[in-house]
Amino acid sequence: IDGFGSVMAESLYDFLHLPQTAVLIDKLKGIGLNMNNLSAQNRGDKLKGLTFVLTGTLPTLTRPQASEIIEQNGGKTSSSVSKNTNYVLAGEEAGSKLTKAQSLGVKIISEKEFLEMIK
Repeated sequence: IDGFGSVMAESLYDFLHLPQTAVLIDKLKGIGLNMNNLSAQNRGDKLKGLTFVLTGTLPTLTRPQASEIIEQNGGKTSSSVSKNTNYVLAGEEAGSKLTKAQSLGVKIISEKEFLEMIK
């Protein structure tokens, strides 16, 4: 997982193997919490194979909402711009990610262009 290193993986592993974590999970299931990963069920593949980086404040979507839409349509998000980035979704007050995208020649799109891509 992009940005999820060995220290985080070990910490998660340790947490999930604590006896009290098992008790907590059982209690959550008992009160009806759905443990199925609904975001893994893609709506489509319009963005399949594409990597997006989000920067700035978008007009109508939060970054988590935009990330969810990307993933539901087969794409993925990254926290940093690289040569492997296909699009930078830029809003107001975009900073260094926008500058780096421009220097690498990565296509920069607005929220409006992004929403057109998934229609």
